[in-house]
Amino acid sequence: MLFRQPPHASRARLTAVCLSLATVLATVLATPTLRAQASDKPPRPIISIGDYPNVNGLRLNYRDSDLGTVNGANVTLWTPYDPMSGTVNGLALGLPATGAADINGLALGVLGVGASHDVTGITLAGIGAGAGGRLKGIAFAPIGLGAGGSLDGIMVGGIGVGGGGNARGLIAGGIGAGVGGDIDGIALGGIGAGVGGHLTGLAIGGIGVGAGGSVKGVLVGGVGVGAGGRIDGIVIGGIGAGSGDEIKGIGLAGVGIGAPRLQGGFAALFVGAKDAKAIVLAPAQFRIENGSFSGVSLSASNYVKGAQNGITIGLLNYARSLSGVQVGIINIIANGSSHPVLPLFNWGTH
Repeated sequence: MLFRQPPHASRARLTAVCLSLATVLATVLATPTLRAQASDKPPRPIISIGDYPNVNGLRLNYRDSDLGTVNGANVTLWTPYDPMSGTVNGLALGLPATGAADINGLALGVLGVGASHDVTGITLAGIGAGAGGRLKGIAFAPIGLGAGGSLDGIMVGGIGVGGGGNARGLIAGGIGAGVGGDIDGIALGGIGAGVGGHLTGLAIGGIGVGAGGSVKGVLVGGVGVGAGGRIDGIVIGGIGAGSGDEIKGIGLAGVGIGAPRLQGGFAALFVGAKDAKAIVLAPAQFRIENGSFSGVSLSASNYVKGAQNGITIGLLNYARSLSGVQVGIINIIANGSSHPVLPLFNWGTH
């Protein structure tokens, strides 16, 4: 004989099953919403362990994926997952590496420090540090420092320092230092220093220094210095110095100095220009090509293929036209003067 449950017991069991199914369904539907709200979780105070976003205090995690905002200290064992996100205001410590979208304060990495946007403050890394945007403050790394944007402050890299934008302050690299934009400050490179735009300040390179634009300041290169634009200041090149426009100031080079226009004082084995208003010391040759010269030149050969207004002293002096004096063994005026060639001394008034 089969046992039959009372009708009220069956109805109670059916009700319980329906309630269970409703609970499961509600949980499943609610899960995406809960996950979506993870980045909006309220700040966790004092100490947080794990990949929990928004912490006021000390946050400890292996590798960040949802950093949020940390006000205090963020300590990680490795760089964040891509894409980097979040902001650290305070201490970002990498054991051995760390990073975030933005870091404001002190960034330390046994190996490295990185940010997809900006790093502002003090940055110290065992190998290298970089920012996709701006690197601002004081930064040092034995290998290198780099920023996709500007460099502002004191930046020292054992091998190199580079920025895609402008630089203000001091940038120094054991091998090289350079930016794609302008430099306003000091650039030092063990081998070279370069700027894609304009330079205002001081640039020194063990081999060379170059600027794509104009320069106002001092350029020193063990081999050479040059600028695509105008140079106002002092240029010193172990072998050569040049400009695509004008050098105004003082120029010193072991072999040659050249520019379309020279104005100031210049000394090199060879000095040349189209136009010059200068005092020139060129042991081998001083040359003006289809232009004019005003000033004083001392050279073995003074070749002014143009108008000379001033004094040339040398073994051979040549001027297409002369309003001034030539002193040398042979002195030539080529414009039909009544005394076109004279020894020792020649003069002219055009």
